[in-house]
Amino acid sequence: MASLTQIELPKGRMAEWLAKPLKANRAIYMRVALAATMINFFAMITALFTMTVYDRVVPNNAMDSLVGLTIGLVIILLFDFVLKILRAYFVDVAGARVDRDIGKAIFDRILQMRLDLGRHSTGGLSGLVREIDTLRDFFASATITALVDLPFIVLTLVVIAFIGGWLVFVPMAMIPIVVLAALSTQPLMRRLSAETLSGQLGKQSVLVETIGSLETVKSANAGSILSRRWDTAVTDHAGSSLRQRLISTIPINIAGTAQTTAYTGVVIFGVFAIANQTLTMGGLIACSILAGRVVAPLGTIASLLTRANSARTAYQQINKLMERPVEGPEGTGLHLSNVDGAIEFRNVDFRYPGAAEMALRDVSFKVRPGEHIGLVGPIGSGKSTIARLMIGLYWPTSGLILMDGVDIRQLSPAALRPKVGALFQDNALLTGSIRDNILLCREDVDDTEMMRASQVSLAHEFIARMPQGYDLELADRGDGLSGGQKQSIALARALVGSPPVIILDEPTSSVDVETERRLIENLRNEFVGKTLILITHRPSLLRLVDRIIMMSSGKIVADGTPEAVSARISKLRSVSGAKKDERAA
Repeated sequence: MASLTQIELPKGRMAEWLAKPLKANRAIYMRVALAATMINFFAMITALFTMTVYDRVVPNNAMDSLVGLTIGLVIILLFDFVLKILRAYFVDVAGARVDRDIGKAIFDRILQMRLDLGRHSTGGLSGLVREIDTLRDFFASATITALVDLPFIVLTLVVIAFIGGWLVFVPMAMIPIVVLAALSTQPLMRRLSAETLSGQLGKQSVLVETIGSLETVKSANAGSILSRRWDTAVTDHAGSSLRQRLISTIPINIAGTAQTTAYTGVVIFGVFAIANQTLTMGGLIACSILAGRVVAPLGTIASLLTRANSARTAYQQINKLMERPVEGPEGTGLHLSNVDGAIEFRNVDFRYPGAAEMALRDVSFKVRPGEHIGLVGPIGSGKSTIARLMIGLYWPTSGLILMDGVDIRQLSPAALRPKVGALFQDNALLTGSIRDNILLCREDVDDTEMMRASQVSLAHEFIARMPQGYDLELADRGDGLSGGQKQSIALARALVGSPPVIILDEPTSSVDVETERRLIENLRNEFVGKTLILITHRPSLLRLVDRIIMMSSGKIVADGTPEAVSARISKLRSVSGAKKDERAA
């Protein structure tokens, strides 16, 4: 997170993911700018109304003129009120559209991230998405209004000079003071904005990690270590936020003081102008009102610069995410209408992002269509890594992975993964109904196929006994279901639609022996004619395969029929036992 403070703004024009939504709402922003322009004109008319009343109506007791001027002022105030309402409405509409478009672009990019290039923490990513609000707020009415107000500073000074002559130098003297105060704090504000965002993402990361694994935290008594992490993250974030707020108030308070000074200065020097009969009482009041309006937009600009630094930091971080390469080919990619299930690993090496050692080393093997392969080996030998590479979750560091003779890097993930049913050890279920979790909005699968897959996985047995059945709404990650029930639903999800390639990683790890026996009988028929990659430590499941690949330390150490591999394992064990006896002797 500390690297946030060293980021530079992307060079060149604004990124397309941000520029496109802003351009799409250009017409609305033009309306907002027009409304802000009219509101500025109405404010100047109010000052001129005051001058006219003091200089023309009061000395001459011209009540008829006062009535006419009042009616005109009321009409202007009504228009001013309507314009402010419309401005707020247009800004909210544009903000909602920008929020929706940017949010969709970022969410789609998260779904398409290449995992082999490293991944953010869950809390860090969710916190980063929240920064959309910072960008949206920056491009809201305050920004547009401040930009529209700037030209009116010059126009207001011209009006003051026309009415009060040399009194215009009083507010003019305040302008460079406010500008210099705002600009002098910007380097420090940029650094503090980056530190504040870093602290915020750190807090979010700890919070999401704790909530997402609260049961584990309690059972493992891990609350103390997470509490210390939370305290550290909160302290860091609170410190940088406090410094940011303190520094940001300096130019804002200077602008407020300058505005008061401009007003009172015009009043003080205006007294001498009245004594010299170069200014009327009404002119003095009008000039004092307008003098305050000269400096007021600069105070808004000072506040806007603070928000600009936060928006700038948020833009940098989100743009880093948006510029990351997406998974799949750069172009359209290949869409295979049919997959036979032939898989080949050719001299594949792989290292997880940030890992010190290789997870796979020079792995080569071929799987014929319809062949049933068992991947066995100790923990950390690379079995699950092979499964993840097969469906393109990661790309090999070197070597080739072929599906039906085509490099999987040329295949569109959206087209490949529906052809592969995958079940990994993390049987995560989504918030929603059981039906949603099995079908995942697949329109090509009906209820009959859903029930068939559920019967094979034995999930239908307990779902049929529930009052809501497949429409039962699940809590976050399937809380309320047992581990075996979650695994059965996840297995049904992998089998639904009868994909030609099935990858199962310990599919019976959460069920008892009797349930495993019944499940094996169901799966035996389900796998006929399909390519099966089965990762397991259970000998009973190996009855489903006709070939075993044994892994150790990221390499293939045995490949053959179950009988041949078992014989080799026995031989290796006997050799190892003989060596131990020799050392003991």
